[in-house]
Amino acid sequence: MNKTIPPGSLHGLDDADKTRPPAGALRYETPQDLYAALPQLAELTQHRPRENEDAMIYMGRLRSSTTPEEAVTYTAFAALPQMAIWWAHECLRGMPDVLDGRDRELLEMIGAWVSTPTQDLRHRVMKDALWAQARSPAVMLGLAVGWSGGSIAPNDPAPVPHYRAPRSINSSVLSCLARADLSRRPILLARFIDMAESLYRVY
Repeated sequence: MNKTIPPGSLHGLDDADKTRPPAGALRYETPQDLYAALPQLAELTQHRPRENEDAMIYMGRLRSSTTPEEAVTYTAFAALPQMAIWWAHECLRGMPDVLDGRDRELLEMIGAWVSTPTQDLRHRVMKDALWAQARSPAVMLGLAVGWSGGSIAPNDPAPVPHYRAPRSINSSVLSCLARADLSRRPILLARFIDMAESLYRVY
């Protein structure tokens, strides 16, 4: 398993720098290890990694398949929570026209947490997401922040299953994509996968 990304590793980076995440972006070295550790991923994907297939090759196979959306699902599970949330945040940030004002406000708070992942800010994001009236893309991403590690509230020490954050990240990105016009979706999906692949090029 790769090393955890140091807290605040994205802090102070401008937009150009943020397109190249720091090392240690993935939970496990191989797709096979990931599927073994998080079997919930298999419930959401039709394709399975092949023996000795690395993450980049598997991503390429998902991308060229008849269900390229599975590359989004795989990334949501494959990347460490902070990096997966960073990636999803960038995906949503690129579609401001399908988000309302409340979503954009929550997205700004999520971006602040990615840059400076404090417990207090994580709890604030989770509280706002839990009290939201609808499970919008930004709200789903806010829930993922809350489920990314540690307690979900100062007075709630119960552990959170490791698959909760990835599932929410996946729902966030795919539901945002579904809000776009049909003609734009292939272009946006390709852009999301391009950004995701940057996570797999860093070792």
